[in-house]
Amino acid sequence: MSRIGQISQDWEPVVVRKKLPNAAAKKDEKAVNAARRAGTDIDIVKKHNAGTNKASSSGTSLNTKRLDDDTENLAHERVPSDLKKCIMQARTDKKLTQAQLAQIISEKPQIIQEYESGKAIPNQQIIAKLERALGTKLRGKK
Repeated sequence: MSRIGQISQDWEPVVVRKKLPNAAAKKDEKAVNAARRAGTDIDIVKKHNAGTNKASSSGTSLNTKRLDDDTENLAHERVPSDLKKCIMQARTDKKLTQAQLAQIISEKPQIIQEYESGKAIPNQQIIAKLERALGTKLRGKK
């Protein structure tokens, strides 16, 4: 066996390096202080809503000014005073307590109490039940 020329290495050198720091590591306090000592430029930017769970769409809407300028007072309709007086009068004439009347119409006693105090939002079905149970007309009176 004869050799033809010298055997030479045909490989290129491979250099193994550590990974470059990711964005979180670049923002680390130690890394920032090291960059300051080295005199490198540090760019500090405060992002809007950074570090919060608020969605970007949860901010104020375009209609905020219009809603602030709106002076209309919106409130639910309450039981009129003549209706609450009629309910109380008819219940006392039948010698019923609020709890007994509520049981008759299959509602909670709190419903009767709210109607008699005028805090309830009128419900025509409940008023109809009260009319049947008390035997009197509560709607349509003026």
